[in-house]
Amino acid sequence: MSDLRLVVVGAAGRMGRMLVRAIPDTLGVTLAGALELAGSPAVGQDSGALAGGPANGVAISADPASVLHNADVVVDFSSPAATVALAGRAAHARVAHVIGTTGLSPGDLATIASAARATAIVRSGNMSLGVNLLAVLVEQAARALGPAWDAEIVEMHHKLKVDAPSGTALLLGEAAARGRGVDLAAHSARARDGLTGPRKPGDIGFACLRGGTVIGDHTAIFAGFGERIEFTHRAEDRGIFARGALAAALWTRGRAPGLYSMADVLGLAGA
Repeated sequence: MSDLRLVVVGAAGRMGRMLVRAIPDTLGVTLAGALELAGSPAVGQDSGALAGGPANGVAISADPASVLHNADVVVDFSSPAATVALAGRAAHARVAHVIGTTGLSPGDLATIASAARATAIVRSGNMSLGVNLLAVLVEQAARALGPAWDAEIVEMHHKLKVDAPSGTALLLGEAAARGRGVDLAAHSARARDGLTGPRKPGDIGFACLRGGTVIGDHTAIFAGFGERIEFTHRAEDRGIFARGALAAALWTRGRAPGLYSMADVLGLAGA
């Protein structure tokens, strides 16, 4: 079987460069293209050299059409606007789309879901195996304990992160909401300041910390009467996200159109 032809979107970014470096060491995939926004100083540069490795002969382009015609899948850690714009293009070209972009709005998610009617899309706020296993455990705990146990999601990231709560924190919040059979948007406490009054029963709370160079720490807390359960994941190497995204890209080969998660990729859906 021929290698999966993969395009890295946001190739000049932190995750894009890591993906470009990881692809040569990943069996079954080959780098077919690299994309950045028009006007980026990275456009025209060799993607391998820009990523800190040897030159690979794949220049960074600002024209999606020029790379999508030769692609099987795009892996996208860019920005919400860029991801939404690309979702329609990839769907039209019947190219699978792996999305690790965070900060997506409800409208963005609706556009992505619409694009998934034409191609396979794997979207996750976190591509690591450990985090997605954690999400399964959080869902199971929420289902077993019920709303009598207060649920809180605490996350910390580096000082340059621009969105909050993190995509992973929302992933865990959604898992807790599914376990309880409720809508997260209707049972979510995002900010507390001043005289807030007592905690609203059934809320899923979020606390966001920023500082230093923290890659990503996430803890889901279930606090009951006289006891507390905590589930924690700490990311120590950004390579876990690149490896997970490439595993998701390989998984899309031959998949029917639809919107999938990393739980599907890892065989944990419905666990």
